[in-house]
Amino acid sequence: MSRTLARKDPSAFKTLPLFVEASPDGLSYQSLGRPLNFAQMLEKRRPIEVNDPDRFAVELANLGVSVRLTLSWQGREYWLLVRQRRLDRGDVVLKLISGYVPAHELNLPLLTAIQEVAEECLLETPEGWLAGRFGDTWLPTPYQGALRYREATHFRLSPLSGAARPIRCGNLTLMERPRAYVHQPTASLQLVYDLRLELPKEARQLSLFHVDERLEDGQLIARLERSRPDLYLIPLDQGRPTGELLTLKRGMLAPAATRGLWLAESFAPQDGWLVRDERIRWKDWLVQQNLAPTKKAAAGRR
Repeated sequence: MSRTLARKDPSAFKTLPLFVEASPDGLSYQSLGRPLNFAQMLEKRRPIEVNDPDRFAVELANLGVSVRLTLSWQGREYWLLVRQRRLDRGDVVLKLISGYVPAHELNLPLLTAIQEVAEECLLETPEGWLAGRFGDTWLPTPYQGALRYREATHFRLSPLSGAARPIRCGNLTLMERPRAYVHQPTASLQLVYDLRLELPKEARQLSLFHVDERLEDGQLIARLERSRPDLYLIPLDQGRPTGELLTLKRGMLAPAATRGLWLAESFAPQDGWLVRDERIRWKDWLVQQNLAPTKKAAAGRR
């Protein structure tokens, strides 16, 4: 049974189209034109053509952020992925935690990124839900009215090493050095932050849940579906992903089925600054990473 956690008015969201200049040495973006509401932004997210993947100047519909979140748990590390039905693209994929950057955070997209972690990635223990901190900054607790957050303990977010090429908003260089790509099918610029999530020692019998907003009757509704946690783990081996997909419930890891599975475009090949695909099959991504499905993953499919 689902539980409604929050309701939002989608008309309150405003973003800005972008002008992006890219060269082999770096990429810069700045706002362009008048603010767009959600529907206007979606209307602009149409395929574009870029001839040179390393050097171009182009107008784009919006700025988005993703978080490649590395969970440190019981001496091992895992990437966190969430399941999403993308109504604008008519598909279901596993993707990084991600969201659209509002107009007022265009020059500080890291704020949007950590807000998305707080909204999309929920960590439950028998004593309550975990809030988080990024350095000295508390993450929002967007479902405070519906969920009981623990007061005495919390998780920590910290940045991992960033990408080699600098990204600038106007003349301001983004200090965390996110990876960037222009997604041609949606005419958008995406920034991918590498963050690490460390759990407190008191976090036992941990369960992970993904909460996503859906548009219903003119409102954005966030619901918790306990029967479908929709948050998955890819184990890492010395920082490299493995061919295994897992879920975590009450402290127990279990293999997840991968038959017919698709990953979002952030896992697809990148050519220069460009990503041309909408998505990539799990099995094709394994080949791209020189990986083979593990025996546990194969058992999960059976």
